[in-house]
Amino acid sequence: MEEKTKIAIAPAIQVGGSLFTPEQLAIIGTIVGTDAKIEMTPFKQLYIEIPLERREFIMEELQRAGLEVHPTGFVTKSLIACNFCKGAEEAGLDTAKELNTAIAGIETPTPIRVGYAGCALGTSEPLLKEIGVVKMRDRFDIYVGGEAKGLKASLAKLLVSGLSEAQLIPVITRLIDYYKLNAKGKEKFNRFVDRITLEQLKLICQE
Repeated sequence: MEEKTKIAIAPAIQVGGSLFTPEQLAIIGTIVGTDAKIEMTPFKQLYIEIPLERREFIMEELQRAGLEVHPTGFVTKSLIACNFCKGAEEAGLDTAKELNTAIAGIETPTPIRVGYAGCALGTSEPLLKEIGVVKMRDRFDIYVGGEAKGLKASLAKLLVSGLSEAQLIPVITRLIDYYKLNAKGKEKFNRFVDRITLEQLKLICQE
């Protein structure tokens, strides 16, 4: 029996939102074949089951089509970004792309969604993500511990404000690394935040 594996596919971050083009969808269908299982996830990714032996070839072809390809499962998901309606420069498109490159695919105890909003409108709903980033003029605020699902859904809490562009990615990756090292088993990130406390996490951001 042919061995299968899954990959996660996401469209590139751009002005107007992270959208699949008709050409990309056609390429996905052509490359993976009519028998492939395709699932739309809450992370705005497509999970596609493919033959393990064709994995590298399929990944290369999808990336050539301008798509992002990441691992599935318990990892930091590709950045869920806004539509950059304030414009690429003002809303920080380049910063969002760099952040996505830095975090997507990091193995974590449970999946982490990172939301990015280029202004206070927050159209990407960053406060419902495990980690939310909001650009405020030329500075960035970070929120942590959001939960969008279940009867105990809650908004993320402000962790740190006024970060420079240079500080943003190191702080986010430091938080993810700290979670990886200190989570209890498959402890969800919002519960981890409550247990560790914002005060302790603020100290991590300052290191």
